[in-house]
Amino acid sequence: MTDPTRLPFAALLVVLSVLLAAFELMFQMLYIGPVPVPVGTVVVLVSLPWLVRTTVTEISPTALGAAAPVLLWFVSILVLGMFGPGGDILLPANWQSLLLLVAGAGVGVVSFRRAVDGLAGDRSRRVV
Repeated sequence: MTDPTRLPFAALLVVLSVLLAAFELMFQMLYIGPVPVPVGTVVVLVSLPWLVRTTVTEISPTALGAAAPVLLWFVSILVLGMFGPGGDILLPANWQSLLLLVAGAGVGVVSFRRAVDGLAGDRSRRVV
């Protein structure tokens, strides 16, 4: 069970995850002149592994703890992307949206797998 003193930190990470997802959506469709610059993809490539690692090391060293930031990211992206503020669609059907989803899914799966492998390695070292 999670230590109650870690709950404020867990709440902070949840809020930070949702804010990062909103930031990624807002800056995914950025253009500099005629050139598209998907900044949201860069942010997800950096922030999602950090969120997974921080959650596993500081809050919940379990597989569910490792999956929580990834699942929260997907839910936030889909909810904010489809039902954005004022009914705006922040995730239109174009290549930038696909890039954001594929990059987030890829880095999320890799981060989750590394966290679970690390947890399994820690458990095997404790047992031996």
